[in-house]
Amino acid sequence: MSEENVVYIGSKPVMNYCLAVLSALQGGGSTVALKARGRAISTAVDVAEVTKNRFMENLNVQMIEIGTEKMESMEGQMRNVSTITIVLKKE
Repeated sequence: MSEENVVYIGSKPVMNYCLAVLSALQGGGSTVALKARGRAISTAVDVAEVTKNRFMENLNVQMIEIGTEKMESMEGQMRNVSTITIVLKKE
């Protein structure tokens, strides 16, 4: 999967990411990956569902991958942060 077909989810509104997903799919690709970690995971799930139910009826979830990354906190301690990758495929 090329780098332009990856949407990194952060703290912006859900609709911003939905438009990014639609743009990636209109650009010729048939798959797009949503990547998020920590509190943005719920936003990533919302983006996948809103895009699938409102904008593209022929969009399916191809794969969901979850994991954990070790990150250093502001205080210098190591923390575990959850991650998710949701791959959407246009049928």
